[in-house]
Amino acid sequence: MSTPVIELRDVSRKYDDGPPALQEASFAVRAGEAVAILGPSGSGKSTLLNLIAGLDRPDAGTVTVDGVRVDQLGEAGSALYRRAKIGMVFQFFNLLDDLTVADNVVLPAQLAGMARGTAHRRAEELLENLGIARHAGAYPGRLSGGERQRVAVARALMNRPALLLADEPTGALDTAAGEEVCRLLTELNADGQTIVVVTHDLGLARACTTRTIELVDGRIASDGATLTAAVR
Repeated sequence: MSTPVIELRDVSRKYDDGPPALQEASFAVRAGEAVAILGPSGSGKSTLLNLIAGLDRPDAGTVTVDGVRVDQLGEAGSALYRRAKIGMVFQFFNLLDDLTVADNVVLPAQLAGMARGTAHRRAEELLENLGIARHAGAYPGRLSGGERQRVAVARALMNRPALLLADEPTGALDTAAGEEVCRLLTELNADGQTIVVVTHDLGLARACTTRTIELVDGRIASDGATLTAAVR
């Protein structure tokens, strides 16, 4: 079998004097999978996302992403790791309103040192593929929520990441726009992109992914293709 893109082994994280946010979590995600990390508020989803993204470190256990021991990286190494390996899509888009759509998409490539011409050709390709090329010169504030999320996905894919992390990607969208973004994630996965969606929405998990990992009180409660109980 292929080497996992993500591998967590006995990962735990505790903050201050409260209960552990994550307790002895172990799982692997292989290339081309679309996985939902599912659970209610306080279940440990955000902690898990931050550990995979190198934004936090575990107190115990190991986190490996695309061959990189993320738990051993320092601040500078974590930034380089995210730039090279991770694309992130957030609930509230996190676009820069004073930059055009094209400039928002190009930004990760500029930070990575990609040649200007190469970066702009890549951005044009992504915007065309995602159906928003006509908005390249517009500013994000003039776009609908669904269009802004497509821009965010294009930006996340700019450096051809091994892993796309989506944190509640439809949480700020109406139903129609949310379904549009869900179809987009499904299409990207069908093209081979490895995706992890972090959500409390069982419907989103079922529609966009083929495997769910359910967290309850910081522990993995289930790991499989089907969930039978709604998450509240």
